[in-house]
Amino acid sequence: MKRLLPVLLLVPLFMACVTNEEEAATRAERIVAQIHDPASRQVLVAAHRGDWRNYPENSIGAIESVIRMGVDVMELDLKLTADSVLVLMHDYTIDRMTTGRGRVSEISCDSIRRCRLRAAHHAGVTRYTVPTLREALAVCKDRIVVNVDQGYEHYDLVLALTEELGMTDQVLIKGKRSVAAVAAKLASHPHNMMYMPIVDILKPKGRALWEEYRREGVVPLACELCWNEPSPEVETCAREIVAGGSKLWVNTMWPSLCGGEAAGMHDDYAFENGVEAYRKVLDMGATMIQTDRPELLIGYLRSQGLHD
Repeated sequence: MKRLLPVLLLVPLFMACVTNEEEAATRAERIVAQIHDPASRQVLVAAHRGDWRNYPENSIGAIESVIRMGVDVMELDLKLTADSVLVLMHDYTIDRMTTGRGRVSEISCDSIRRCRLRAAHHAGVTRYTVPTLREALAVCKDRIVVNVDQGYEHYDLVLALTEELGMTDQVLIKGKRSVAAVAAKLASHPHNMMYMPIVDILKPKGRALWEEYRREGVVPLACELCWNEPSPEVETCAREIVAGGSKLWVNTMWPSLCGGEAAGMHDDYAFENGVEAYRKVLDMGATMIQTDRPELLIGYLRSQGLHD
């Protein structure tokens, strides 16, 4: 007999309140409704660090740009400053992205914000400064779903901000923790952000994590599937995710995240060889795609009737 107890106990913790799409008043609520609808074939687009080709990554400009494009999810990264302020930064240091130097954890927020952000491809210094999470969330409220990638270790701090701003249901946070660890964390709060596990299926820890979900009978809202080479194991896992009632999230930023160079599924391959490369991702059952080329992907999905 299937073990139902873990499902009954854990699924409500992994899923924020479902919003009926027809009743959704804001754009963000309509996107959240799609995330909660495993039967929907509409494909949601997540912009990796925002529009970093035209603005500094993780900047307010990069966020505003992807909202204008029609992107559904803004993916961002968090670091904690020396005075315990969450700021948007991928690296542990500010060296690559700003005019300053040093580890984020050893610098005050005010000092970091006195630096200017650098543009991509060594294009020079911009007028933008490092935004705090509070500022970024305020820009995103009601307009786009927020995906916190690096930042699960700061769950309580992030949640405190989303609750204060009234946008907890609009935020998706991801991680690689065990089913029990995540359930315990979510159980410690009366209201939670959406949670999505990252499954590196060809790595021992990733395989063990997915086997734990299967064994416990827990159905996450969505699963991020990563793999660096073709394998029947990847195909099986993708089928299990979709058949189980979860959304399948695939990253197309780099070959190492979606099958390697030979698979021809990543963004630069689609840019150089034709957007039909994205069809391979769709054929796997993906309905959430994180990309470094959001305009290209959205254009293709719209041509297929898969995006508003």
